[in-house]
Amino acid sequence: MIKLLDKKHHREDFDCGNALLTNYLKTQASQDIKRKLAACFVLSENGTQIQGYYTLSTNSISLSSFPAHIQQKLPKSYQAIPTTLLGRLAIDTKYQGQGFGKILLIDALKRSYELAQEIDSFAVVVDPIDAEAERFYLKYDFIKLPDSEKMFIATKTLQLLFG
Repeated sequence: MIKLLDKKHHREDFDCGNALLTNYLKTQASQDIKRKLAACFVLSENGTQIQGYYTLSTNSISLSSFPAHIQQKLPKSYQAIPTTLLGRLAIDTKYQGQGFGKILLIDALKRSYELAQEIDSFAVVVDPIDAEAERFYLKYDFIKLPDSEKMFIATKTLQLLFG
């Protein structure tokens, strides 16, 4: 079950093998939720044991950051294009290699698509933490932004999947 992070989830037991992502969940995620900086969604086996998590927040990307063929389709009056940021996605080491990353990604994309129906967002953007994460997102048709490490998948693509 994927739900918003709350006090009943056992964050202290979580370890994804990446100190930055592990420590975020343990020390910062609750503060970000309270400050309305990011929403943190967790996958848990029994309602308390966290198998993995992801974060979503609003974002924008400079129009000039998109590939030329996409820039041509967007209004020049926009300096920045509204997007949704899939900021973090991590799986506990005990559950890695079992498809939980795909489950969390699909949930994040579906949730982002549903939100984009009410508050427009051109794309979901990720900033892969390493080459392995980049390969993961490429497998799901994310496109690299030129001159950036960031990647995106257009909301129109998500409409084909979830619409």
